Amino acid sequence: MRKLANAELNRLDIPSFKEAKKTPIIIVLDNIRSLNNIGSVFRTADAFLIEKIYLCGITAKPPHKDIHKTALGSTESVDWEYRESTLDLVLELQKQGVNVQAIEQAEGAQLLNTFEVHSDQSYAVVFGNEVKGVAQEVVSACNGVLEIPQFGTKHSLNISVSAGVVIWDLWQKRTL
Repeated sequence: MRKLANAELNRLDIPSFKEAKKTPIIIVLDNIRSLNNIGSVFRTADAFLIEKIYLCGITAKPPHKDIHKTALGSTESVDWEYRESTLDLVLELQKQGVNVQAIEQAEGAQLLNTFEVHSDQSYAVVFGNEVKGVAQEVVSACNGVLEIPQFGTKHSLNISVSAGVVIWDLWQKRTL
């Protein structure tokens, strides 16, 4: 096998990305501290044609060199918006008919691999702070909580890894 050159990958340019039909998944970042994590989430969102990213609370906004370092230009392709209050955003999205799921370890959480995705439903997934996770008031307001199954000794995954796992899972359930 021969590795493909970037030019052979047939990727969209930014104008084509903007015009492409998006996956009806919204990403909400609740008080994310690491600019590298933010950039990584942008890059994953670009890869799966995610509808939008909301940056909430202390989550930094582009342009910033440390976000750009991992986003590799995806802050230009992916639609994003800043909101001060994650809770207000969750309530607004729900009023628009979006099913909002916190990604967290909580009582009554549903394991991600058992979550059914409906093709006529838009989803938003809320990822929380690297230390404190998703704020409890936000968890309480969400339609549900999804937990990524884990089997080792550690209690959590890095937020950018969690975003990649969840986005892939929801994307493939919608499209395959």
